[in-house]
Amino acid sequence: MEDVKADRVIDARGSYCPGPLMELIKAIKEEDVGKVIEVWSSDESSAKDIPEWVKKAGHELIGVFEADGYWRIVVKKTK
Repeated sequence: MEDVKADRVIDARGSYCPGPLMELIKAIKEEDVGKVIEVWSSDESSAKDIPEWVKKAGHELIGVFEADGYWRIVVKKTK
């Protein structure tokens, strides 16, 4: 599952919430339905806040993966 190929990667490492979430929201608006977007965040709260927003917004959370000092949050736009 960690080898999911993202259509777009947002490197928000060094930014703090809600920065990574705001970047994801912007990308969701720009991308087509079915696209997979991956957010890299070094802010631990992103690993909790982004999945909550994804659920509320009705998109699909593919997964949250801990990498080397940051989190990879993978989301599929569903509508």
